[in-house]
Amino acid sequence: MRAMRTEEFDYDLPPALIAQFPPAQRGSGRMLHLDGRTGACADRRFADLPGFVHKGDLFVFNDTRVIKARLRGVKESGGKVEALIERVVTARRALAMLRTSHTPLPGQRFVFGNADAAVVVERKEKFFLLEFADDVLAVLERAGEVPLPPYIARPVEMNDMERYQTVYARHPGAVAAPTAGLHFDQPMLDRIAASGAVVAYVTLHVGAGTFQPVREDQVNMHVMHSERYSVPEETARAVADARECGGRITAVGTTSLRALESAAQSGRLVAGGGETRLFITPGYGFRLVDRLLTNFHLPRSTLFMLACAFGGIEHVRAAYTHAIEESYRFFSYGDAMLIDRTHATARSAP
Repeated sequence: MRAMRTEEFDYDLPPALIAQFPPAQRGSGRMLHLDGRTGACADRRFADLPGFVHKGDLFVFNDTRVIKARLRGVKESGGKVEALIERVVTARRALAMLRTSHTPLPGQRFVFGNADAAVVVERKEKFFLLEFADDVLAVLERAGEVPLPPYIARPVEMNDMERYQTVYARHPGAVAAPTAGLHFDQPMLDRIAASGAVVAYVTLHVGAGTFQPVREDQVNMHVMHSERYSVPEETARAVADARECGGRITAVGTTSLRALESAAQSGRLVAGGGETRLFITPGYGFRLVDRLLTNFHLPRSTLFMLACAFGGIEHVRAAYTHAIEESYRFFSYGDAMLIDRTHATARSAP
């Protein structure tokens, strides 16, 4: 397969289409349906989703929970510091990206909120290892802020505490929401089950790297960020059952898809977990997922590349052009897209 250039995954988006606020109610937005086999697009509402469900289908959700990962504080010198926690390593240690006037050195102390202190242990590439005086998650709960994406150009509001979190979030650890899941409320989950589908869960703790564009000119030169994932035994059984009865497997979000595909690199789904750097680009041979429910993704991003791999690069690009022309709302708080997988058979290395 030819080497792909990152510019092939660029597109122009009017800033006015970047959703700055969630819709008034969960599930009240629009949904663009793309048939990856033909390229046909249809404008629908997210409320229409149960009409796409058949008995025996399986929906897989990512049940990670967003932590209040942004901390604002001061150095002992009085200068300001901002920390974005990338992941919690131990009860009192975390990796973080730091924004300060000068590069922090080991031993430097920060105070966040009223009294929560942390010390720089060491630098690890673009991250800093911090040791807190108290449990990290407790500090974040007291002093942290919801880490809204950089393209949401406004301060965090109280409403974001609820709306930048799925209704089924259970396992703390993400610094960004699995945004396809933000559309669902409990009545919609009930409607899907009533339509004959089974619901299952995986966990993938979304890292801050999800917002980073690919900066290499050649796509295959990009180094994917690492994220932790887990696939429970009951989810592996649900996938096997769906396959046996001919049901379709729908991944709710790119993170659910990456968790499933990461756990199936041997050719079959294996329960368990670990770290994944799976980078899915056009030509990848999907092993499990038949449908992808997702949001609209940033240009030149790994997530847009994944969507192109799933629905066909020309089909997805045309669908995005249609979405822009029809004024769909983009990114985390934006509208949804339901993609039926194109019949790609090529297989690439993870």
